[in-house]
Amino acid sequence: MDTKLFNYHLPEELIADRPLDRGESRMMVLDRKKKKITHSKFSELVKYIDKFTTVVFNSTKVIPARIFGKRATGGVIEFLILKPSGFNIWQVMVKPAKRVIEGETVIFPNGLTALIVRKDEQFADVKFSLADSYLLEYLDSYGDIPLPPYILKRRNEKHSRPEDREKYQTVYAKVPGSVAAPTAGLHFNDAVMEQIKTITKGHVENIVLDVGLGTFLPVKSEKIEKHVMHKEHFTISEETVQRLYTDKQSRRKILAVGTTTVRALESATDENHIITACDTDTDIFIYPGYKFRFVDMMLTNFHLPQSTLLMMISAFADRDFILHAYEEAVKEQYRFYSYGDCMLII
Repeated sequence: MDTKLFNYHLPEELIADRPLDRGESRMMVLDRKKKKITHSKFSELVKYIDKFTTVVFNSTKVIPARIFGKRATGGVIEFLILKPSGFNIWQVMVKPAKRVIEGETVIFPNGLTALIVRKDEQFADVKFSLADSYLLEYLDSYGDIPLPPYILKRRNEKHSRPEDREKYQTVYAKVPGSVAAPTAGLHFNDAVMEQIKTITKGHVENIVLDVGLGTFLPVKSEKIEKHVMHKEHFTISEETVQRLYTDKQSRRKILAVGTTTVRALESATDENHIITACDTDTDIFIYPGYKFRFVDMMLTNFHLPQSTLLMMISAFADRDFILHAYEEAVKEQYRFYSYGDCMLII
């Protein structure tokens, strides 16, 4: 399937560079069976949820994973810390990557150093002078929230703002590990969370998928089948699986909040629609032709052209219908991407 089939035109002014107050965004509702589009608002999400719905969230927490240091020559180097790859060794994205070499040490504020163990054109494995737990504490003090580049470009800024520490984090975030937010969750506030718990009679579940950089990258191969999908770590506990399995057997509707939640649930479910507990990596790539095993409804934001996320929702709701909805969203001036409006697919 041609990658260009998932392209669309988006005026740059529709890229949101700051969020609205939680709960205030618009929400486009797509009815898959009726091929109907309804313009709504996020505060009306609860109208599409009833006592026979189970809502699943990704409770990962974004790490302030961008840090800025210097080479011995004085040149400025940026690290985006992605994931652990050994004892005190982390995989990082380096900018500018061409300026660092294996074996050199990069110096960061307050005494932190990082030895370049291995590197390629864009990524490196580095050994930090702090143990893993202390490194996370360091990032809390000195790290920058890793906002998507298109937000910084729209702002004409190089760093996140202090308010992004709260804004680019869900209200239910608990487990540190992501370098990008599960952005569909940014719309929720405590009041809506309580409404959902009441309406569903407590059928609210949490999984954890550590959102990686690859989630938002466009597919560069001409054929999507040739795209090599990135891996992300996810965890679904045995207790959560038992409740989800019972809910699914009882024909409850499963509403996944965000594509990351969809990715975890579908990865944990086999061809017989049996879900199992997991603590592993997934490289599942969902695109048209995929038969969904567990998810019945999806809340998501608007995604980049030719991205794996756009391909996922096209598998869920039909590519032509999705692209028509995106054209409608542009026409109606919805706000796009991580800090933008949302779409409910039922």
